[in-house]
Amino acid sequence: MLFSAGMYLSKTEMVTGMYETLGYPSYLIIPLAIAKIAGVIAILTKWSKMLKEWAYAGFFFDMVLAAMAHVAVDESPALALIGVLLLALSYGFDARLYGNASTKA
Repeated sequence: MLFSAGMYLSKTEMVTGMYETLGYPSYLIIPLAIAKIAGVIAILTKWSKMLKEWAYAGFFFDMVLAAMAHVAVDESPALALIGVLLLALSYGFDARLYGNASTKA
């Protein structure tokens, strides 16, 4: 997520072309980069379990929608699906090590 946010901020013109190919408006690039950075901070700092859960959910939806967008334009969704798998592993390890909102009452 940090890599893609960095790319969104440093190579905005290139990402704009990719977004237009996938049918997304380019005005989403900067807010999405900021949201990705905020999500990583929420997960790593563990300030709030609820905020961490929302960050994981946001990343999940981001990757699933990315996979669907690639399928819609006849491109391979492989990287997005690998991202979903890695996110699920991260969530599982995080829940096992620190607990999550659904396991703590």
